[in-house]
Amino acid sequence: MGEQSFSVKVIEKVVVGAEEPWNDRWLSFTNLEIVVPSFDAASFFCYNKPSHGSCSSFPTMLNTLKASLSRALTLFYPLAGEVRWNAAAGENQIHCNNQGVDFIHAVADVQLKELNFYNPDQSIEGKLVPKKPRGVLAVQVTELKCGGMVIGCMFDHKTADGYSANMFISSWADMARSQIPSMLPSFSRSILEPRNPTTYDNPALIEKIVATIEPSFIIPDNDQNHNDHGSDDLLVNRIYYIEGEQINKIQLLASENGSRRSKLEAFTSFLWKTIGKSMEDLGNDNQRYCNVAIAVDGRRRLSEGDGEEKQKLMVSHFGNVLTLPFGGKSSQELVEMSMSNVATEVHEVLHTVTGKDHFLDLLDWVEERRSHMLIPRAFVNKEMTVIVSSGQRFQFMDEMDFGWGRVVFGSCHIPPSRKDCYVMTLPGPINNSVDWVVYMHMPIKHINYIEAHASHMFKPVNADYLKI
Repeated sequence: MGEQSFSVKVIEKVVVGAEEPWNDRWLSFTNLEIVVPSFDAASFFCYNKPSHGSCSSFPTMLNTLKASLSRALTLFYPLAGEVRWNAAAGENQIHCNNQGVDFIHAVADVQLKELNFYNPDQSIEGKLVPKKPRGVLAVQVTELKCGGMVIGCMFDHKTADGYSANMFISSWADMARSQIPSMLPSFSRSILEPRNPTTYDNPALIEKIVATIEPSFIIPDNDQNHNDHGSDDLLVNRIYYIEGEQINKIQLLASENGSRRSKLEAFTSFLWKTIGKSMEDLGNDNQRYCNVAIAVDGRRRLSEGDGEEKQKLMVSHFGNVLTLPFGGKSSQELVEMSMSNVATEVHEVLHTVTGKDHFLDLLDWVEERRSHMLIPRAFVNKEMTVIVSSGQRFQFMDEMDFGWGRVVFGSCHIPPSRKDCYVMTLPGPINNSVDWVVYMHMPIKHINYIEAHASHMFKPVNADYLKI
């Protein structure tokens, strides 16, 4: 499955700031960002050794990365800042002070084909993605023994969702190739301002999605999240691929009741039902209820009917524009339900938030509670809750070319400090993106069950599959 152990040596740590000076400024969090927990999330991208003549030596590539990062930070200036308390505003904001981004150059005693992509706890965590001791972004560039490279970025999720992180890294890659970024970021807060006066039609729905908590509240270490080594509840990271043919099959099963379901709805239904089976078979009497939460991006929805200019601003908006609805069923119900009935439940969860009105209501509801601590209920629910996010729009295989070739493989990565169960689907690097890559941060007991009972769906990503 890959090299079991390898060493990583840090060669240099520097701070990269924006190339052009600016005025020191504060950037407030929008009402959609207020509810986002403050935690870190990473992305990493792997590259083969450049073909002869495509570029110069590794030191030259490293200098290219630093110089283009500096230029990119001029456009994406909040990433060179820090989240701090703004006494004048009476809340945490992004202080855009150009304190810079920690940039690490490291060397790993391993070849790209030897990396254990299936088990990032072994190959990625603490090795190929950086810690972020300060600021909102840290970058690590690791030279591999074969001449390949891994670029790892750790973001503060409160400042950037997956869409925004993808926007930044692809723009950075454009600038490394001396190209104009395909999309310039917008940090306008006016397009996400609440209505005046505030109004919302369905507060019960919002209160089901967002919780108001006391300042002393600590996110619980839920029953499924005991991170004692050797425990079946230990949270682990795994990366699989799903062949396009299998995705099509479960989509057909999910659509058997006469309503065509999307591939994401079908995948979520299959995963939800499988976890329900796992809970029933494992027989944990304390854990017989399972929730599924699905991240929904509001960029396109919020600009519906508002003209081309608003649409462009929303598409280029950098930050978080997400809502996180969820639904729950007992494990027994999930086992007894058909795939199409589970898919109907998933569809209903999504249907409640897919309109423009929900996001407008959410903006207004939060405005009235901005002084409170707010958090998506999916992160504090005491039952088993799996958060599913789709990165199918992140076509980074071609966009993350820094001048020495396409990405061989890339994925998100969740630090072990995260206590929530998280699943991210990404476009596969093989078979013209018909295949999917699926990243999982889940209790090992459920991972083991999935591998034992759904191996036809979830296949470990390895060098053979990636054709390295």
